[in-house]
Amino acid sequence: MAQPETAASTDLDEQLCFSLYAASRAMIGCYRPQLDAIGLTYPQYLVMIVLWEREEATVTAIGSALQLETGTLSPLLKRLEAAGFVARRRQESDERSVLVSLSDAGRALRERVPDIQRRVVQATGMSHDQIAELRSVLTELTGSLHEAADPDQPTGIETPTPPRVSAP
Repeated sequence: MAQPETAASTDLDEQLCFSLYAASRAMIGCYRPQLDAIGLTYPQYLVMIVLWEREEATVTAIGSALQLETGTLSPLLKRLEAAGFVARRRQESDERSVLVSLSDAGRALRERVPDIQRRVVQATGMSHDQIAELRSVLTELTGSLHEAADPDQPTGIETPTPPRVSAP
């Protein structure tokens, strides 16, 4: 791993945070019209991805997978339920825990996703290998940033966190 540079620039174009912010906004912007066509916002789409993988999950598990707080997730889930894509119910074994499951309409929605994903991949202009490498680097970066923000808190990121590099 490369040593961090010691001289910091204040130029906007040289800020990693701005590059990530701009890329994130562009990616979400690419998804927006396609998700609008199937009745989802981008955050709702992410919730649906978790449910398509698991069929059902607790609110806590969804929040952990998406790195979202329950307070942020609850309104999303309410809207998904109102749209008929999911159902929520309290678990019998623990009434404090809410289980979210896909409805038939939510399952059917999954059939439209591969075409959306194909169009977004095409819009990136990147190969599948380049996308996989970028995703790996971003996952590593996310883990490092979470660890730096709170070294005693587990990150929830499944890939190993890179070794810490001490400054010269």
